[in-house]
Amino acid sequence: MKIPERIKARLAKDRPLISITVRMPADVVDSMKEIAPQRGFSGYQSLMKSYIGEGLRRDEAQYAFGKTARLIEVLKKRGVPDALLEAAARELEAA
Repeated sequence: MKIPERIKARLAKDRPLISITVRMPADVVDSMKEIAPQRGFSGYQSLMKSYIGEGLRRDEAQYAFGKTARLIEVLKKRGVPDALLEAAARELEAA
């Protein structure tokens, strides 16, 4: 199975960045501030980006290379419409 282009693009060092605002409970931020230096991060925001990146990579790998993705590829080859496959994948993920 080939690697999707959006995942390959993540290797580029000059990707554009955007600023976002996230509201989080104060105790969660306090915990991240304590854990960040223990994991080798300069601050909690770097740790938070790491957590998001780890989760995103895990989910993308599961979607792009997991059994569901392989099944979707086989069904596409057999003519099942994309819209139906996408709806079924969303339903499966929600279960």
